[in-house]
Amino acid sequence: MRHPSLRTVLIFPYVTLVIILALAIGALSYQTGSQAVRTVAEHLLEETVNRIGQAIERHVVGSVATLEAAFPNGMLAPKNIETDFDDMRTRFWIATSLHIDPNNYVYYGNLDGQAIGLYRRSFEEGELRVKYFPEEHRKRYRIDGINGIPVFESTEAALFDPRHRPWFQAAQSSDEDIWTSVYIDFGTQDLVATRARRVLDKNGELQGVVATDMPLTALNDFVGTLDISPNGTAFIIEPNGLLIASSSSPNVKQLEDGSNRRINAADSCNSLLREIYQQIQPQLEQPLASGSVKTAFFTDTQGEQINVAFASYEDQAGLRWINVVALPDRDFMGGISNNVMRTLFLGFLATIIVVFIGLSILNWVTGDLKQLSIAANQIGSGRQQAPLDIRRNDEIGTLAKSFQAMQYRLQTDHLTGLPNRYAFEQNLNAAIERYQQDGTPFAVMFIDINDFKLINDRFGHDAGDQALIEIALRLRTHIRKQDLVARYAGDEFVALLDGVFSNEDLEPIQKNIEQALATPLQAAKSTITCLGGAIGVAHFPDDADNAKDLLILADDKMYTHKADCKKQS
Repeated sequence: MRHPSLRTVLIFPYVTLVIILALAIGALSYQTGSQAVRTVAEHLLEETVNRIGQAIERHVVGSVATLEAAFPNGMLAPKNIETDFDDMRTRFWIATSLHIDPNNYVYYGNLDGQAIGLYRRSFEEGELRVKYFPEEHRKRYRIDGINGIPVFESTEAALFDPRHRPWFQAAQSSDEDIWTSVYIDFGTQDLVATRARRVLDKNGELQGVVATDMPLTALNDFVGTLDISPNGTAFIIEPNGLLIASSSSPNVKQLEDGSNRRINAADSCNSLLREIYQQIQPQLEQPLASGSVKTAFFTDTQGEQINVAFASYEDQAGLRWINVVALPDRDFMGGISNNVMRTLFLGFLATIIVVFIGLSILNWVTGDLKQLSIAANQIGSGRQQAPLDIRRNDEIGTLAKSFQAMQYRLQTDHLTGLPNRYAFEQNLNAAIERYQQDGTPFAVMFIDINDFKLINDRFGHDAGDQALIEIALRLRTHIRKQDLVARYAGDEFVALLDGVFSNEDLEPIQKNIEQALATPLQAAKSTITCLGGAIGVAHFPDDADNAKDLLILADDKMYTHKADCKKQS
């Protein structure tokens, strides 16, 4: 019976697993997708409701800070605005600098009919609106900076009396800050809410009222730019249903006579918004904890389920707004059916990818194993082996690293770190093979340290070992980059000198080595006078045409040189 190939055995289970997973995911995706997506949608609803609440909070907190900076709690009202003009202007400038968008206007009026207000046109420029007498029309001045000199611009045509304004009348009888009803600003035709606080004199009696406007344009723009879903909607309403901001409907409409009127959610031009308000209106009549998000679901007139989340925002000054977010089912459930087909397609694609990756991995694994096999055969045959280029973090990578470490230990002298005799002979054979290919001659140099035994006898074997290490380092640094120096045995070293055509090429190399050996050693606590070395050189192919004879000849010349040195001494 024929057994399946290794590739089939390794790949088939993964292909089968991918197909089974694709079918299982496709079958379960529709069931689990609805629940998962609905949970995500609910979180999106709650998050969006909270974001709207944070935007409202930013507007409200800005108005609180503005009033506190203009008239800190407990500060007594001035008897006369004119005498306290400079201080009030400075405080009003600071107050409108805190949250210039949207709280850029703060004003004050007293029981004597005096009024002062500062409207910030920008960070650098403001407009003062001042009157000192009840019958006087308010004057407008431009100022540049907190200490700018007021420059007269105009006098208002209509008489402004702060005592008759809604914000003054609402705050004069309230012990706490109070909000006016949201109204349409006469100049901008945008919705505005005013926060006011009464200011007392030293006797604790009402002297005036300070207020700041909170334009709702930025809030409406924020709600309008919320990225909810293609058919989702978000809006803010008062408990009576009047729109404050909406992403799908205007909050103000113009009447036939040219005047503007606020829009109630029940009368909105957006049918979804109207249905949402009708569904949640009964729940709005019940107490809602400020900041607590409630969710609801209903089916609209077209039979589609609508998911709704809403929360109430309230503060101590009497503000109570409802922020609402709604998403139709089709915005997040429409892709569930298509998801099954996509899953099956991706399963098929994944199967192809698994087969491709599996074959690639097999080729990668077998290729590296083949490298290891060739390297082992070459080392076993006594031939030089180039470093393995296997960079992996798996078992094969570990095997390759172990093999390279073994190869390094096999070819390296453990004391000096130089290539050992075995490695030198491999490189020598490789040099002979290169000569047969390109005809480049070379030379072998034997180096023996003179009377090295004296170092061991006088300083000990540890000093001798250190001397060998130092000599090895010198030899390594005094030969050319293309040359190789190795420890042959004991205190004998050998060098393979590439590209040596004649004795003229050899002479500077030999001088460098002789100089390296002539310098005193630092192998012990006291400096050791280097004893020099005997050198023998054999040229290939002039002196010998094989490795064995070349080494014998170089060794003989080295001993001849050593004998000559002893005669001279």
